[in-house]
Amino acid sequence: MRHGHAGRIALLTAAIAAAGCAARKEEAPPPVDARPEETTAMAKKTLECSLSAPSQVKAGEPVEVLFKLTNTSEQPVYVLKWHTPLEGIKNNFFKVTLAGSATEQPYMGPMVKRGPPDESSYATLAPGASAERSVDVAQAYGVQTPGTYRIHFEGPLMDVTTDAAKVPALNGQFHDSAVECPDIEVTVT
Repeated sequence: MRHGHAGRIALLTAAIAAAGCAARKEEAPPPVDARPEETTAMAKKTLECSLSAPSQVKAGEPVEVLFKLTNTSEQPVYVLKWHTPLEGIKNNFFKVTLAGSATEQPYMGPMVKRGPPDESSYATLAPGASAERSVDVAQAYGVQTPGTYRIHFEGPLMDVTTDAAKVPALNGQFHDSAVECPDIEVTVT
């Protein structure tokens, strides 16, 4: 009798374990259109980034930096403006250092939190077109003391696509993309 009872318990345990495994739903990761390195390569091939500013400004005056993205491809490119100067200074996206020092100027601007993006959150760059915006880094980064400042765009671009159907990105399925933007220097006198 003992073996019969123990056998039933073992059989019941095995059946429960098998049912649990069978009922477990394998969740496949959402489909990804491009691997991150492919997306980064796309941005390097399709987007050109530049910063420009006056080489010299007086202490206490605005330090206007022009951020410009140019589509060098033959198809439209959609770029999420968040965390770039294209939306104004709403987050820390520059690294500002005093020449000869590795110490970063502290960011003192706003840190915006938001819900999902909508279509107006994107810049649409037609082939050969540019999107640009000028921002004052003096206010947000304390560029007031005389000296030469190096300004670097940190990036990456949060979402870049050539597929209009993916604008806006749903459920946070962004395709971030590094973009190289040469540093500039501004001397405050």
